[in-house]
Amino acid sequence: MSDTTRRGFVKNSAATAAGMTLIGALVAEQAETADAAAPPAHDGPVVAYLRDARSGEVTVLVNEREITVHDRKLAARIARAAR
Repeated sequence: MSDTTRRGFVKNSAATAAGMTLIGALVAEQAETADAAAPPAHDGPVVAYLRDARSGEVTVLVNEREITVHDRKLAARIARAAR
């Protein structure tokens, strides 16, 4: 029979869960850093057109493409930069 008590089992389980959470957070942070450091996949200018700062609607023009996103933080940063 094992010498493991319920209390010891719970402590070990909690420590393992905390460790796995930390590892997951570190891996996610590294992935975000790698994405931010990656060079753009296009050549040429990128134009951001702020349609509505309150709703966060921003249209991005890249080459012949037009992409509309809704990002209030980005819209606020663009509006502040335009002052």
